[in-house]
Amino acid sequence: MALIQGIVEGLTEFIPVSSTGHLILAGSLLGFEGEKAKTFEVVIQLGAILAVLILYWKRVLSLFALAPRKAGGLNLLHLIIACIPAAVIGFAAEKYIDKYLFSPATVLIGLVAGGIMMIYAERRAGRARTKNLDQISYAQAFGVGLSQCLALWPGFSRSGATISFGLMTGMDRKTAAEFSFILAIPIMFGASGLSLVKHIGIFDRSDLFFLAVGFIVSFIVAWFAVVWFLRLLQRVNLTPFAVYRFIVAVIFAILLLQGVVK
Repeated sequence: MALIQGIVEGLTEFIPVSSTGHLILAGSLLGFEGEKAKTFEVVIQLGAILAVLILYWKRVLSLFALAPRKAGGLNLLHLIIACIPAAVIGFAAEKYIDKYLFSPATVLIGLVAGGIMMIYAERRAGRARTKNLDQISYAQAFGVGLSQCLALWPGFSRSGATISFGLMTGMDRKTAAEFSFILAIPIMFGASGLSLVKHIGIFDRSDLFFLAVGFIVSFIVAWFAVVWFLRLLQRVNLTPFAVYRFIVAVIFAILLLQGVVK
């Protein structure tokens, strides 16, 4: 179970298909639900984000002036501006989200809505004027940051929302994806760290191997998924990912109606 969930998390965390949605749906099929399942998902999310942190370690250090950075380029203020909207709304609505939105039915809604948004973003996007991270403006960072609020709805996909809004604000696909990855570091470490502190007590020593397997598998799979996704974006747009979301939504809607998932 830890192996499966780790693979699901690593594969889906940074591509626009919603890792949270897939984990909820997979957990429902596997019968792995409840507070322990939610906390386990937090642990393996940290594995996935660690992969991005290592892949972009030079860029992360440059944000803190610990590595060379282009004058006027991407800096810590960009991330602060982009993180504020989701951090504020997420903190205020945390109890409501946990209580009402973590279910297969709400995930299906998020999958469909997010897929429609991605198709709209591709049609709305004009000629890209921002072709690397150092060309991103503060206004673009704030716009992408606002889009993260949509991802508070499970199934919507944080990467799907941020990449889509990146395209609509003038970024090319690679730049939008890389900004989404880097922006995930503070957002996910903050949200996951807070949740982990609150709920880690539900595990005991016998669960350590289970947690370690999920964490390590998520880390390894996420590493390869990020590299693969960036290469793929050079050849395709977001539409195939939107179609995939619709297919997953239909399959799980059928399973939901038949009572296979609840």
